[in-house]
Amino acid sequence: MAEGRELVTTLLCALHAARDAADYQRATGGMEAFDAAVEVGVCHELTESLVDLVAGSAGTRVALRWSPGAGPPAGCTARPEPVEFTAGDLPAPRQAGARYVRAEPSVPVRITGTVVRLRRAAPSGPGSVRLRVLAGAEVTQVRAALEEDDYRIAGQAHLLGLPVRVSGRLESGGGFRRIRGARGVTPVRVDDTEREGLLTSLHENADLFDEACGGG
Repeated sequence: MAEGRELVTTLLCALHAARDAADYQRATGGMEAFDAAVEVGVCHELTESLVDLVAGSAGTRVALRWSPGAGPPAGCTARPEPVEFTAGDLPAPRQAGARYVRAEPSVPVRITGTVVRLRRAAPSGPGSVRLRVLAGAEVTQVRAALEEDDYRIAGQAHLLGLPVRVSGRLESGGGFRRIRGARGVTPVRVDDTEREGLLTSLHENADLFDEACGGG
């Protein structure tokens, strides 16, 4: 409960900071407020989410009410001011998201994830994969280019419903996270319940079987 309330409080602060930064950008054309907002939780993923929420709509309004029994956390009001974003605000978070990606350094990682996409140009040789991240980085998905042996292991793990572990350097490219120099792909053991869930997800994406076997 305490962790959940802390996360909600952080998100609320980040949304208000993003709102203020968008106002500053519209008034001055400057992005400095988005730079400062990183300290309170504004990031590339948050700006992307805001754009996704608002795009194609009249606007988005986020309101929060604390449980009357628990009351608000220390330093918070019982009824925080709602945060609103409209289509006219979209250029600011879009520019901020691109700015965050450009400024983000690559970092060494060892990621565990499930293979959700495999692709290579020929039945043999190197290929690329997309992983849904389970551990090792605070991102949801990453791409990686793999040599033939690592690609084969990733494909086998995908067919068996097993996650894989891979090392490399996490960086941004084209608005998407990728692992540069990906290597050392190894399957990860999971219990039967987790494996069943992964296999169910695999069967729901049966179109990936051909790619996993080296086609397309």
